Amino acid sequence: MANSSSTTHFLLLPFPGTRQLQLLHFCLFLAIYLAALLGNGLIITTIAWDHHLHTPMYFFLLNLALLDLGAISTTVPKSMAISLWDTRHISYAGCVLQIFFSVFLIQAEYFLLTTMSYDRYVAICRPLHYETLLGSRVCVHLAAAAWACGFLTALLHTANTFSLPLCQGNALHQFFCEIPQILKLSCSTSYLRELWLIVFSVCLSSLCFMFIVVSYVLIFRAVLRIPSQQGRHKAFATCLPHLAVVSLFLSTASFAYLKPSSHTFPFLDLVLSVLYSVVPPAVNPLIYSLRNQELKAAFSKLITACFQKE
Repeated sequence: MANSSSTTHFLLLPFPGTRQLQLLHFCLFLAIYLAALLGNGLIITTIAWDHHLHTPMYFFLLNLALLDLGAISTTVPKSMAISLWDTRHISYAGCVLQIFFSVFLIQAEYFLLTTMSYDRYVAICRPLHYETLLGSRVCVHLAAAAWACGFLTALLHTANTFSLPLCQGNALHQFFCEIPQILKLSCSTSYLRELWLIVFSVCLSSLCFMFIVVSYVLIFRAVLRIPSQQGRHKAFATCLPHLAVVSLFLSTASFAYLKPSSHTFPFLDLVLSVLYSVVPPAVNPLIYSLRNQELKAAFSKLITACFQKE
């Protein structure tokens, strides 16, 4: 019987279909990946370049773009390689790193989205205390805490998952390495340790979700009290993109992880995994730039400045 020490590689799930469909999957993922690189890269460059955007909201948005770039780069390139070269292999070390960075970046993004809801609450409900409550040092500490919490969570999950003996083969029913798929390969009851760790993470995520919900209840109550229509429009324009990103992130991840294990449909599982791991990093820049006039104006100035230099 094989165990984790004798496992040298894992077999990832290829996208089903003919060779032509696999090449189509490669082209589709390449387009999504390039869109994510372009969108998030533009947001990072624009915020770093325009000093008018050096505010807490855009500082957190820059961190979100960095996390999105890392998250999509962790899974999509390997999946494209599987389709292009028709190989399912991923090394043991590669799988460990993929799980670590996936958990690290996704958890850090969730903590950061929670922090961003606090930023919007202070900006709208306590505007006179905004600079005091969210000074530059506080913002750096909050962002660092989000990254650190994601790192520690990933370290615990990865170390615990790969300490389990693996004796159910090495085939994963997913297009990237994922903790539930690794647990299915374990034949030891010690996998319950990882399940308890997952339960703890779910409870922590639920607390973050409750904080986000309470923040937005208070935000919308404050917005509806604003007398001018222009003021309400500006408040909604800064809050709705964040709320849309949170909704997309939570809905896709919840469908993927909380679906009944007894009802397993490989194609549906594949689609859900794509929705929560691939689509959000590519769509988030579009969501934030659609209603944000300041960001669009900064985009225009950056492009104009680039053309003038040429």
